[in-house]
Amino acid sequence: MDTLSLFRPKSHNSYSSSSSPNKCRFMRHLCRNYRTNSAVPMRSPRPVIPLKTKTKTTTTTSILHLMDVLRLPVSVDMYNCLIKECTWNKDSIRALELHDHIVKRRSIKPTLSFLNRLLLMHVSCGELCVARQLFDEMTLKDFNSWAIMIVGYIDVAEYEESITLFVEMVEQQKLLKTGHMLLEFPAWIIICILKACVCTMNMEFGKQIHGLLFKLGTSSDISLSGSLINFYGKFRCLEDADFVFSQLRRHNTVVWTAKIVNNCRERNFREVFDDFKEMGRERIKKNSYTLSSVLKACGMVDDGGNCGRQVHANAIKIGLESDMYVQCGLVDMYGKCGLLKDAKRVFQLVVNNENTAAWNAMLMGYSRNGFYVEAIKFLYQMKASGIQIQESLIKDVRIACVSDSNTFQNKT
Repeated sequence: MDTLSLFRPKSHNSYSSSSSPNKCRFMRHLCRNYRTNSAVPMRSPRPVIPLKTKTKTTTTTSILHLMDVLRLPVSVDMYNCLIKECTWNKDSIRALELHDHIVKRRSIKPTLSFLNRLLLMHVSCGELCVARQLFDEMTLKDFNSWAIMIVGYIDVAEYEESITLFVEMVEQQKLLKTGHMLLEFPAWIIICILKACVCTMNMEFGKQIHGLLFKLGTSSDISLSGSLINFYGKFRCLEDADFVFSQLRRHNTVVWTAKIVNNCRERNFREVFDDFKEMGRERIKKNSYTLSSVLKACGMVDDGGNCGRQVHANAIKIGLESDMYVQCGLVDMYGKCGLLKDAKRVFQLVVNNENTAAWNAMLMGYSRNGFYVEAIKFLYQMKASGIQIQESLIKDVRIACVSDSNTFQNKT
């Protein structure tokens, strides 16, 4: 026999010829069982449920602990990344642990920019005491160091301390060989200090800031002028505010709006509308704050709502009629002018129930004009819409209804 024939596969005929009768009967039995069991549905395999694994987020502490275990040095760049992460997440616990690690390691010599990053981290995390301790221990400080602390105190409404730090910063800048004041502060820090002056009612220091800016030749900076006009307006010094306005070569939305708000506060309502028209002649862009301030003045002008309608038309023209502040101003203005149909027409455009001020303005419009039944119905409508009604408004409506009822009884 050939050797290769031993490895040759057998043909189908070879299997059939060599099969015995017992094998044939076994095959027929197997086929019958297959036919009878084929109708039974096969049960699907039990699904494999994946194991729930908790994903652990890598924290600043775990990274530092790993570096300590491996006895690897922590570079300045790694510290900067960790400081940035703590600053962004405002995680005070991690920030304190990171600062403690930097102090204990003593593996780096911190630069001024590195210390400023630490300052910003602690201020962002609300740890002003720690930041102030670090700030006082710094032998060298630049503008960023002072600015971080000043803004930090303003954010927590410690305005007196922010003003004190600003004075110390100015005094430090004065210590130059030439004796001249090289103060090149950005506008935003001056704006912050003027805000602190308003909140502390420190008008005298605000005037000194203005004098300093005038001496440096930056008092006519348009980015600062809006804050100066607002500052003088809060202290009801309109002549000084108008002087700042007149010194500007050009005007923008901010300074015009600040001027309008001052006149509105002092009840110079006609001047408010005149300023609004002058803005249009100068083609100054108006925003929602401008329009809402002008509408407040228009509601106090006794002209049958004529000036208010002009402002409404202008709001439609510039696409601000759907702004929630403008809508509230329009409803309030039409209600004060006794034009309730116009007020209702504007109110129907208010699709946002979160605009509670518009609902309150509509309610007061009904009450102010003697429509007490409608006011009570509107109160129920507010409640059904999920509007939280102020107790003072309910009290005002109740008082108005009682006073009107007493007036009616006296007349009869």
